Formats: sequence, structure tokens, C-alpha cells
Amino acid sequence: MTTQIAPAVPEIPVQQGPVRRKRDGRAATMYLAPAGVLLIGLMAYPLFQLVQISLYDYGQPQASGAEPLVFIGADNYVELFSDSQFWSVLLATILFAAVCVLGSLLVGTGLAVLASRVRAVPRMLLFLAALGAWATPAMAGSYVWLFLFDQDFGVVNKVLGMQGHSWTFDRISAFGLVAGEVIWCSFPFVMVTMYAGIKAISAEVIEAAQLDGASWMRTATQVILPILKPLIVIATIQSIIWDFKIFTQIYVMTNGGGIAGQNLVLNVYTYQKAFAGEEYGLGSAIGVVMTVLLMLITVLYLRTQRRSGWRP
Repeated sequence: MTTQIAPAVPEIPVQQGPVRRKRDGRAATMYLAPAGVLLIGLMAYPLFQLVQISLYDYGQPQASGAEPLVFIGADNYVELFSDSQFWSVLLATILFAAVCVLGSLLVGTGLAVLASRVRAVPRMLLFLAALGAWATPAMAGSYVWLFLFDQDFGVVNKVLGMQGHSWTFDRISAFGLVAGEVIWCSFPFVMVTMYAGIKAISAEVIEAAQLDGASWMRTATQVILPILKPLIVIATIQSIIWDFKIFTQIYVMTNGGGIAGQNLVLNVYTYQKAFAGEEYGLGSAIGVVMTVLLMLITVLYLRTQRRSGWRP
């Protein structure tokens, strides 16, 4: 009896993890290089000019060439950090952005859950309405909200029986009105992001939790939310970056920052210092401070991406 020997199967070398990640990193760098070069070309010189102007006594005479530039070093930053109004505006900006971010997350996530539980036609109408709000320009949306809350002809005042009430006179109500408009045009991003995450969750995972006796609330908090955590963090950081830079809504709806500047945020404060006050050096210093703060948020965003599985 002849015994047949099976031919030897050549071993396929298994690529090591670090080597594969290194190769993928090089490929990703090559794909991103053109966009990176374009962004550097568009941003490097303006940022350099911003920092340079912040180090000079740069006003309208210097801008028109009537007087020479005088290098003052960090004097603009010293003046800025010693100004109590700057710290007040910075605190107001942080609190305002926090309210807008929290509101956008709550409204967007709630509507995403609703969209995942309704039929196709109501879901389509909901998405059309949300995308319509998202596509509305900030200027147009601000005037629409001012018209709705007008003290004499506004629909809201008529429904509430509050004819003659000004929503922009008081500081808190003015900030609340602007925050409502910002949330209205910001929640669709959160809604679309959360809806995509919810639909990506396997139905077997939810069924397994229900078979184990988990209530709907426990399933949402201990099963769905941990899966959506990376998306929630990314949506939060994106919203912080957007809402921290609000200008149009505040400027239009509070007529340039409210009565006696009670509704100023950093972008409007920068505009008043640089253009209305013709202190371009000081305004540039505020711009540098805002850029540094937003860069720190961007670094946090990139670290969040890495922790959620992304690798450069």
C-alpha cells in the first residue's frame, strides 16, 4: 500500500502589525499631502501677518501709511490680559458656547432617536426640515428669528400674549434668543451624525440586551451610549469649535453686542477693537489668543480620534 504525501503548502508570511500600520500611515500621508500643502499655503501667511501686527502699535494711521510702524513687543497682550472686560467677554463666550453645544447635542440626539423609530415618510420630512435649517445662511436665520420674536409684530409674543416685550433688552434673554437660533441651525449636524451611529448598531446587540431583561433606559445608557461615545465626543468638539467663533448671530440679533456691550462675545469684541476702535494691533492680539484656544481644541479633537481607533 503506497502512502501519498500531500504536497507542502508554502507558508504565507503574516505581516506584522507595526509594519502594516507604518505602511498605512505612509499611504495616508501621501493622500493628505496635497490638501495639507493647500491649507498651509492659505493659512500660513495670514497667521504670520496676524502675529506680526499684534506686536506693533498698528492703528488707522499706520494702516494708511501716514505714520511708521512702532514695535511694541507684547504690550498689546499685556493690555489685553489686564483688561477686565476681556476676561468678562471670555467668560461670557465660554458659557454661551457651552449652552449652545449642550442644546445642540440634546436636540440633535433626541431627534436622531426619534428618526430611527418612525416610518420612512415622517423620517424623510424630519430630515428635510432639519437640513433646511442647516442650509439657511446665518444672516437670514438671524433676521427670521428677530421677526418671530419682534416685540410688536412677532408671532411668539402674540401667542404668549406678551406684546411689547423686548427679548433683546435684557442680557440673559438676548443671549437665550441668540442661543436658540444657533441651536436651530446647528442641531442637524448632530442629528445626522447620531442617526448614522444608531443605524450602524447591530439589531442583535439590542435584542440580546432585551432578552437579558434590560429595560429601555438601561439599554440606552449601558449599550447604545457606549457604542455612540466616539461620535458624541467628535460632535461635541466640532460644536465647540463652531459655537466658540459665533459672530453673525450675536452681531445681527443684538445690534452689535447689546446695550452697553452686555452681549459681547470674543469675535464681536475683536471686531469692535480692531475696526470700530481702529486698534488693529490689539484686535490682532485677540485673534491670536482665539487661534491658540481653538488649536488646543483641535489637538483634543485629534487625540479623541486616535483613541477611537484612528491612526495617522
